Amino acid sequence: MALPLAGATAAAAAAAAAVKMAVLLLAAAVDTASAALPLPHSPVVHGYSPVTPAYHHHLGAPNHHHYAMTPAYPAYGYSPGGYGHHAAAPPPPPVHYAQPKEKYGAPPACSTNTTALGASWCLHDGEYPTYDVQHAIEYHYAAVAALYKDVIANTDNSVDILKHRSDETYLCPALTSYVTPLRAVNVEGKWRVIVNGVKAHYETLSQTARIEECANPGYPCPLVAECYDTKCLQKYAYHRFLIYDPHDYYFPFSVDSFKLPSACACFNGAYKDQHH
Repeated sequence: MALPLAGATAAAAAAAAAVKMAVLLLAAAVDTASAALPLPHSPVVHGYSPVTPAYHHHLGAPNHHHYAMTPAYPAYGYSPGGYGHHAAAPPPPPVHYAQPKEKYGAPPACSTNTTALGASWCLHDGEYPTYDVQHAIEYHYAAVAALYKDVIANTDNSVDILKHRSDETYLCPALTSYVTPLRAVNVEGKWRVIVNGVKAHYETLSQTARIEECANPGYPCPLVAECYDTKCLQKYAYHRFLIYDPHDYYFPFSVDSFKLPSACACFNGAYKDQHH
């Protein structure tokens, strides 16, 4: 009976060895198949650059600083803007002007070509900044139009009101004219550029002033009897003009006041006794 038992034991051992071999072969096959498969897909984070983990983190431990927040923008000088937002309007270009800022308000070249009485304004100006004034009016047209209408509505004998000289009788001879000054001295003694003869939005902005200058200031009134001590005196009035300031880049327009000759009056003094 010993021989059959020994054969059974040998058969069981052989079967166990076969099972173990099959398990090893199956494990080897699984390893081979795993090595042949591609790595799991990892999402690509656009605009981020991976950095080396610090402090020797273990491979199995989560690393919250594995990626650095480094935005990547396209080249060629492009800078991203917020979506859905329009770019702000560019500021007005700088105004080029012949007269430096430190000399602004000083007598211009045209002041040497005026008469003795009219030395405080210029009717002709070879340096008048026509292009700069026109460009600034186009850029600020609504605000300039409001100022211009205010000058027309509230200034006597100034803007587009008087055009022709009427027949008048004077006690003193005077020269009357209607002028459109390009520059003038304001009440503070500073020369200013007056907006005149400039075209903008299919119209020409002009400002007219009535000027009356004594022909013989200080002389006796010719129409008054010589028994009175009289003399002709120059009178002045204040006019408001729309002006252009080339050094005010925010809004280069305002309304300023100017003192201009307005009448030649006859001063009547004391009675002179002709018998003494």
